[in-house]
Amino acid sequence: MSTKNLYDGSCRIINSLNIISGKWKLPILCKLSPGNIRYNELKRQVRGITNIMLTRSLQELASHGLVVRIQHSNIPPHVEYGLTEHGKKLIPALDALKKWGEEQADFEQHEIKGYK
Repeated sequence: MSTKNLYDGSCRIINSLNIISGKWKLPILCKLSPGNIRYNELKRQVRGITNIMLTRSLQELASHGLVVRIQHSNIPPHVEYGLTEHGKKLIPALDALKKWGEEQADFEQHEIKGYK
């Protein structure tokens, strides 16, 4: 990867991070990764999120094709959210990032302490 284009507007990494950035989008994506979930259950699982932020984050993720809203018309009617096929492609990258984060935490705990 060329460092020349790393930070300009055409960098796909920066564009990708902008789509999933923010306090709530990654926790939402992680909670949706096992399968579809009802709105209220998702709100319970993403601790601290408000209704407005959950709705806004879901709408933004849906606008990028990562999340789908599924409306069930049975009685009582309810709504579920899930990852699209396109959104599911993001999960291995998030798993890799999680693994890197765990390794980085170990590195900082053991390696960097000696330099402080």
